[in-house]
Amino acid sequence: MPTSKGSSGKFIAGMAVASLAGVTLLIGIIYVGIYRKKAQKVVPHISAFADQSHPSGQGLLGIAVEKSVEFSYKELAESTNGFSISNKIGEGGFGAIYYAELRDKITAIKQMKRQAKTEFLTELQILTRVHHLNLVCLIGYCVERYLFLVYEYIDNGNLSQHLRGRDTLPWSTRVQIALDSARGLEYIHEHSVPVCIHRDIKSANILINKNFHAKVGDFGLTKLVENGNSTLPTRFMGTFGYMAPEYGRSGIISPKVDVYAFGVVLYELISSKEAVVKEDGVDDARSLVALFEEAHNHPNPIEGISRLIDPKLGDNYPFDSVHKMAQLAKACTEKDHQMRPTMRSVVVALMACSSSTED
Repeated sequence: MPTSKGSSGKFIAGMAVASLAGVTLLIGIIYVGIYRKKAQKVVPHISAFADQSHPSGQGLLGIAVEKSVEFSYKELAESTNGFSISNKIGEGGFGAIYYAELRDKITAIKQMKRQAKTEFLTELQILTRVHHLNLVCLIGYCVERYLFLVYEYIDNGNLSQHLRGRDTLPWSTRVQIALDSARGLEYIHEHSVPVCIHRDIKSANILINKNFHAKVGDFGLTKLVENGNSTLPTRFMGTFGYMAPEYGRSGIISPKVDVYAFGVVLYELISSKEAVVKEDGVDDARSLVALFEEAHNHPNPIEGISRLIDPKLGDNYPFDSVHKMAQLAKACTEKDHQMRPTMRSVVVALMACSSSTED
């Protein structure tokens, strides 16, 4: 009989332990279920657009949604008068841009088709993780009907418009714009992990505020690279005239792709010419880089460069400062990408250029 009682006690104890384990497991399952539901609510709608091909295996769900506001389609429509033509302020490669007064803020809203979900998610991911005085600030987004990104409103257009417009940008302002945009690029190259490569630097993507300071915008083509250099196959994207030779030739992606494009922008600041120039009496268009290469190789380089300086400047510029910027642009547009400076070096050079301009 004692043996029977001992066995019975062990059996009851075993049943109690098993029941406790079962209850614990059940509580765990319920908790995980509740947690998952909460997690789904934290990133509303975005999961439907995850890019499953992203190297991390998590798509682009690393979005810090708490740093940007989710707007409703109704709010955006009301703030733009139903996306009226009168509110339209621009047209980008991936959609139209509208002026809007939204929640007591003046904003710019980019409306994108759902086919542009990769560019939408890329820009949303980049601008919720990088913040700098010389980068356009993202306020929020919306994924109803279309894809929308809501930015701070930059009230003075873009650099391309100013260079080709009637009014003349003073030389000191051009140097300041170059320095501002260089600082923005340096930030995404040197202080973001992984490294951000913009891939579409051009004068039209450098926005100017009312104080004539510059901010780099349009991050839809930005590439994230873990080690700062990539030879992985990529979609050939960008704007003709700004593309680095190695990118077009073999698809090499590195920060030096942005450095090359920035060199073209520096040449634009000097000459006010477009990146691809159609000269009178010449059938074939030529790149601005090729025109300046000729000037640098002229028997008298000073004379060669002088011919390319924006005539609207008259004599209101220090040639030494212009010459320094032309030399910097030459270094940035070297055919061998390894010979090009980093954006950190470019910032230092432009600071010296700015100093000589003030003198």
